Amino acid sequence: MRIKTTLIAVLACALLLCACDYIVLPEEDAPTSTASKDWSAVVTNVGKTDAGDLHVDITLRNETADWSTMQAATDKPAVLTSGDGKTTNCDTVFVSTGGHRLAPGFQMRGFVAWAKTEPKTQLIYVECKGAAAAPGSKLSFDYTYYTGDYNFYDQQANKVNARMELNLDQVSEDLKYPIAVPIEGLIQKESATLNAINACVLTLTDVQRTDAGLQFKWQTSNPGEYPTYIHIGAPPVIGEDGIIYGLYESPHLASAPITGAGKTAEWTTNVAVPQDAKGLYILLSVESGKQRLFTHYAVDITDK
Repeated sequence: MRIKTTLIAVLACALLLCACDYIVLPEEDAPTSTASKDWSAVVTNVGKTDAGDLHVDITLRNETADWSTMQAATDKPAVLTSGDGKTTNCDTVFVSTGGHRLAPGFQMRGFVAWAKTEPKTQLIYVECKGAAAAPGSKLSFDYTYYTGDYNFYDQQANKVNARMELNLDQVSEDLKYPIAVPIEGLIQKESATLNAINACVLTLTDVQRTDAGLQFKWQTSNPGEYPTYIHIGAPPVIGEDGIIYGLYESPHLASAPITGAGKTAEWTTNVAVPQDAKGLYILLSVESGKQRLFTHYAVDITDK
């Protein structure tokens, strides 16, 4: 199965050279899958906070059949509904991918986020003050998600509003991360050559563990007649603990070297990852098709 990407026609060279250094060439299809749903979630724990409030731990699962980011509504509470129909508003709602696009069939239980002046691991959960989960209780919330390639110039593309309902009587404690449902053709090998903008090719040439996490060495090859920038941001990773490591920012913001006509370029990116984090996959965004349009790849580095 292959993730479909936009096929962009060749633009006139003279016009493009006046606008920027990018020459846009047709792009090959990337891996995709078929059956499409919304996001889903699994309750992994129903307990209480130190203050005695209801606490529900959640794992998010991408069942949209495409790369996708999601976020629970920030202007509405989650709602706890008991078996007899009584409702309670739940104002503490940390349900999000942290801005990252997650691969289809993957699942996650947290991400790294800013907390005041330094990063922290933000787990996915909902808390309901003064409430308890009686038998038959359900938890529901509105959310928004986006699918497909990330287009910096059209960030509202492929937006979907949906609602999720969780049965608190159904708790799963032994989930395997990050892959919930394997999708044929989705995972790229570490040595794979990936298509980038202007018919350039991106390759991950080395992965090293450092004291702070991981360092990736990248190489781009430009067969064309014009120099090209290829942005990939600072790619995060997700592993068997279900946490996405790496603060989210739009991938165009991180600097990238220019790849000269007929030449190659090399650079490194770093991501802070605990030494005991294993079974890792890179969630890679590659500028493809046109300027500031990013196609996504899951790269297998589980042996690192």
